[in-house]
Amino acid sequence: MSWTSIWVHMVFSTKYRTPFLNDSIRKRVFYHMKENAEKKDIWLDVVNGYHDHAHCLFVLGRDQTLANVARLIKGESSCWINQNKLTREKFSWQDDYWAVGVSETHIARVRQYILNQEAHHRKKTFEEEIDRFNKKYGWQQLKD
Repeated sequence: MSWTSIWVHMVFSTKYRTPFLNDSIRKRVFYHMKENAEKKDIWLDVVNGYHDHAHCLFVLGRDQTLANVARLIKGESSCWINQNKLTREKFSWQDDYWAVGVSETHIARVRQYILNQEAHHRKKTFEEEIDRFNKKYGWQQLKD
């Protein structure tokens, strides 16, 4: 039997960074994402975010790809949001996402960072957060 332990921190935003995820629906959406991931055998350790984006910390299973996990998490959740009419306009996630591998020694710190998104974004915008990721990992700025 094969064993893997590949932790991933993935970030994705709403289409056009529209602030759909207001306080009244954000927790419901993230709770649903976690429940749905479990049904699809995705170990989604923690999910949280702010008005216009989400952070996920998950473990890739031995038969899973990053692209497939992203598709399953994002696609199903946007469908669920629209079916339940949680937003006035049609909801969708932006096609892009940012993802990095996480060392097992940093899991607790990344988990805490994700859980503290509301406090974090009282000080920094999502754009500032993404700029920091882009600089830290040497990525070129992605445009909408």
